Amino acid sequence: MKVTLLNFTPNPEKTIALSAKLCYSDSTVGELEDRVKGVSLEKFLGKILKMGHTSVLEHAGFTFGIEGVSRATTHQLVRHRLASYSQQSQRYVSPKANEYVIPPSIEGDAAMSKKFKDHASRVYALYREMTKAGIPKEDARYILPNAACTKIIVTMNARELLHFFNLRCCERAQWEIREMATRMLALAKKEAPVIFSSAGPACVSGPCSEGEMTCGMPGEIREKFKNLSPLPSS
Repeated sequence: MKVTLLNFTPNPEKTIALSAKLCYSDSTVGELEDRVKGVSLEKFLGKILKMGHTSVLEHAGFTFGIEGVSRATTHQLVRHRLASYSQQSQRYVSPKANEYVIPPSIEGDAAMSKKFKDHASRVYALYREMTKAGIPKEDARYILPNAACTKIIVTMNARELLHFFNLRCCERAQWEIREMATRMLALAKKEAPVIFSSAGPACVSGPCSEGEMTCGMPGEIREKFKNLSPLPSS
């Protein structure tokens, strides 16, 4: 899996601060720059977040490039509707030979891992056989598995990212999208440390939201996200 922060709003936290200042000031737009000079963004944005004035977070956007993930995971990702997506098309792009994701639970079982790989090899072989026989890629792709690797570019604003991280960084989330979301958070937090200081699953900043389904490790989870830094690609 590889997650890259391709682009983001320049000075995202300053942009958010300017937006928030406008809401509570009689200044002209041109005067807002002076209003935020010398202001502690950490204190000011912390106050805004505590007030729940999160609409101003929508003025900062982040664009990620994601590759080496399965179609099973991107099917979950695109359920987050307040975002923009561009995904590699299986109608026009043939998958590379046997390029797929194996869940750790299967890869850790030698017998099941072999059966998984053997089956995937047969599926990809049939795909190539069909396309060579003149079957359109858009039809041959019907045989490809959820495990098939894909690439996607996703853009979310900071407000939606906080919601996304709250759901998908949780231990209850499916393992692959959880890893992807955690990598995205590490990159976003590097560029906007105040906004994402308490980002992550609910237990990072408060009680667990999963009730009886809790993982039972709030302390470990809080420590993990407190010390989060960009992860190496794999």
